[in-house]
Amino acid sequence: MALKIEKDHQRFRQIVKGKIRKDLRKFLTRGELLGKEGERMISIPVRGIELPHFRYGDNNDAGVGVGDGESGDPVDGQDGNMGPGGTQEGQHILEVEVSLDELADILGDELKLPRIKPKGQHSITSEKDKYSGIRTTGPESLRHFKRTFRAALKRQIMAGLYDPDFPIVVPIRRDQRYRSWKTVKKPQSNAVIIYMMDVSGSMGDEQKELVRLEAFWIDAWLRRNYEGIESRYIVHDVRAGEVDRQTFFRIREDGGTKISSAFHLCKQVIETNYDPNEWNIYIFHFSDGDNSSESDSRECCRMIKEVLLPKANMFGYCQVASAYGSGNFINVIHEHLDKLDGVITSRVNTKDDIYDSLKTFFGAGK
Repeated sequence: MALKIEKDHQRFRQIVKGKIRKDLRKFLTRGELLGKEGERMISIPVRGIELPHFRYGDNNDAGVGVGDGESGDPVDGQDGNMGPGGTQEGQHILEVEVSLDELADILGDELKLPRIKPKGQHSITSEKDKYSGIRTTGPESLRHFKRTFRAALKRQIMAGLYDPDFPIVVPIRRDQRYRSWKTVKKPQSNAVIIYMMDVSGSMGDEQKELVRLEAFWIDAWLRRNYEGIESRYIVHDVRAGEVDRQTFFRIREDGGTKISSAFHLCKQVIETNYDPNEWNIYIFHFSDGDNSSESDSRECCRMIKEVLLPKANMFGYCQVASAYGSGNFINVIHEHLDKLDGVITSRVNTKDDIYDSLKTFFGAGK
């Protein structure tokens, strides 16, 4: 019975995953999901799915679509007049909990994203004891009660000692079963994501919401590929500063924009904390493409090519649409760095573009 219930549960999970996969583009744009994130779990509202349950009674009750009528006859409310108020329950939206790892796997399958291969040879190897078997000797603290009981019951039945009317099962020494383990070495690659964002006056709440959604899914995919992930956040107008995650998505300044200030701070953060031989480094910059001068844009390209990219797995630039920004910085990157492997750009004008932007960033599996 327990095995059958487990199979039913797994089938239900597959139905849920199929529904999420079908509506993935829509889920990527739901900002309210970010507020439902728990301990590596996220609560997702899924329409059209009910929890399996028993319903008592016969099967002869009239249901939807049963009764007199001809094809084409209007239903209540479709003949120009308002129908009477409904008396039946409405369709409920089921909220299911899905782990972020499962969600990232669905994202990777649907976008056909290859698994990331960590750069460099360095990795931290951790040792972990894994209980993977059963043996007949061991300490009492590792005794497996169910296996012991099963062995004792089987022995008594085979010996004709089991009485169903007086079902007492007494294990003896040879019935005892204990968990056994082996030590496995697990490679643990380290990675750091450095997010940089323009917070000048031209970057409004709408632009920050696009950045927030994109950063959430970037984070989910990279955490699925690495055991250890750190995130750092840099904001800038004409000056740059490091902030925490909450401040990163809420702060807004009114000054101008000097993108190179963020790149210089990013360089300091990497050199101080993250040896490129030991860390996989991902750098993402979000902006509306407005910069203080053409000369600063060219300086940014020089820094990407000579300073940042040699230390990083990739440099991703995401330009969000703004009515106030010039939008020229992405063109400067294309002009100077178009053929440089590891520099990836995307445009996100609306929430619907996030789907394609993620595929652009990680389609190469860097």
